[in-house]
Amino acid sequence: MNEIENCQSGYFLIIGLGRFQLFFFLEVKFDSMLRSKLKPFFGLFLFAVTTAAVAQNGRFQQAVDYKMDVQMDVKTNRYTGIQKLVYTNNSPDTLDRVFYHLYYNAFQPGSMMDVRSRTIADPDKRVADRISKLAPDEIGYLHAKTLTMNGKPVNFKEVETILEVSLPEPILPNTSVTFDMEFEGQVPVQIRRSGRDSEEGVRYSMSQWYPKMANYDEQGWHSNPYIGREFYGIWGNYEVKITIDKSYVIGGTGYLQNPNEIGHGYQDEGVKVPAPKGNTLTWHFVAPQVHDFMWGADNKYQHDKVKMDNGITVHHFFIPGPKTSENWEKLKEYTPKAISYLSEHFGQYPYKQFSVVQGGDGGMEYAMSTLITGERSLASLVGVMVHELAHSWYHGVLASNESLYPWMDEGFTSYASSLTMANIFQESASPHRGSYGGYYRLVSSGLEEPMSTHSDHYHTNRAYSSAAYSKGAVFMAQLGYVIGEEARDRGILRYFNTWKFKHPNVNDLVRIMEKESGLELDWYKEYFVYTTKTIDYGIKEVKANGGNTEITLERIGLMPMPVDLVITYKDGSQESIYLPLVIMRGEKPQEKGQPTRIHTEAWPWTNLSKTLILTKPLETIKSVEIDPTKRMADVQQENNLVKF
Repeated sequence: MNEIENCQSGYFLIIGLGRFQLFFFLEVKFDSMLRSKLKPFFGLFLFAVTTAAVAQNGRFQQAVDYKMDVQMDVKTNRYTGIQKLVYTNNSPDTLDRVFYHLYYNAFQPGSMMDVRSRTIADPDKRVADRISKLAPDEIGYLHAKTLTMNGKPVNFKEVETILEVSLPEPILPNTSVTFDMEFEGQVPVQIRRSGRDSEEGVRYSMSQWYPKMANYDEQGWHSNPYIGREFYGIWGNYEVKITIDKSYVIGGTGYLQNPNEIGHGYQDEGVKVPAPKGNTLTWHFVAPQVHDFMWGADNKYQHDKVKMDNGITVHHFFIPGPKTSENWEKLKEYTPKAISYLSEHFGQYPYKQFSVVQGGDGGMEYAMSTLITGERSLASLVGVMVHELAHSWYHGVLASNESLYPWMDEGFTSYASSLTMANIFQESASPHRGSYGGYYRLVSSGLEEPMSTHSDHYHTNRAYSSAAYSKGAVFMAQLGYVIGEEARDRGILRYFNTWKFKHPNVNDLVRIMEKESGLELDWYKEYFVYTTKTIDYGIKEVKANGGNTEITLERIGLMPMPVDLVITYKDGSQESIYLPLVIMRGEKPQEKGQPTRIHTEAWPWTNLSKTLILTKPLETIKSVEIDPTKRMADVQQENNLVKF
């Protein structure tokens, strides 16, 4: 109030205090008569300045509330549905159109997915030319039959996997509208993630099966055609009823609301389930604060569940047999262990349920659940489960735009799952050796593209997968080398707790790590994400200089990095010299378990070489080595070690 009372000019107040205070000043200073005359304009003015303030902030989350009632015909593999979608526009923008994803339309000859799969240099063997050969009763399709907004018909056009909708009236900022749709679909023969009658005999892998509103964020609409890559959705609440043949068991996203009507292992202990009337059962699920809804269904599924001490229930659904039963029984031990480890080190799992469902074409993550192929060795089964479970953190809860930042999901998931596997199997070898190896092979292949490439537009599948999975994991592992592993690990938890359910981008992650470490890291992001420049440091020369030792290092690669230089003496002792980059504006602390640091000297990135004087005679030295921990992704490590 002091600033307002001391202010002599309303115009000055506009500049100095901002739009919200301007409105307050007008309310206070105008006399009552004038205020009453202008009252109709104040509401409009407040709406305008509030919207402007939101726009200045630039970040918002749209919201959805789905209610769907689906009828599945297991004889024709077709289904019909009714969808009520309450859509809330939390953006500062007025929307005059919306877009839905119709993913199943990709499974048709001549689709973009079909063409892309047949023409890319290294096709995914699971797809290849299979879509082009589908018969009419094998294709997938998903069509909107009717669509209204607030009871008014809308104009819509189906453009392959996208439904373009022109609205009868715009959706204003901070308002909600209701879309009502009737839709129909046909489940394709299982080819990529979704579909029916998989190689392992699973009847239905129902992922990406419903008309799904595309996301609108500070970068606008994300209505990307589906070519088999990544997904990006809006958090909301789902209420889904699925009517299907009574012999089928369903598992996937959401909490079952009528377990004592369904049975199949869901019901309360000791409850006798009444026989269904007719040939079908209706399964009623509710899923809060998720951005997708998946379900798998089969009439041969065995359903097992494990209740964890923290209240989380783990469900497993698989087809029993000689290739599955023994290992899926053992899996019941490992899934809870993985949930506990990931919750401790990466943030608390926020739901009360997780389901592992046999299906799909490998492993794929969904809300509160995963589809994985089940006829695997125990190590493979646990490995794929752990990886897809770890996606619950980076795909499910943080949910960065996977199309723009696939490495922030796949890479960080790979990083987390490697640590989890090492923990539950008590492995002593470096957990990230596979990720580093994948990155080095990508570099040597000559196919590398920047990690900032849109996931749909990588030139090869290899460049995409190696960048997203391997280099993305290296980004996080190497970050521990740059800022110290303790700061990195604190940052991982802070990142999750700060940005859960908010779709963070790379800048959000980097700022968290800067706050935890006190170091500037924009250079790390700009080099490692936006370029394909590589790291290569070498020891150019080690020579005697009187009673001292002169060590000359050189930067050969185009990406600068801080350097840990370790000197090992003939008596077995070790010391280190630390060379942070000037542009880091600081240094990481002495790390636990690493040799004592005897000297720190900043290295300007413009200087291609650095000479150090070690006050120890050369004859006492056994070796000099750059980064013996191998956490720095140096692409030529042969020049990192000199022995005497």
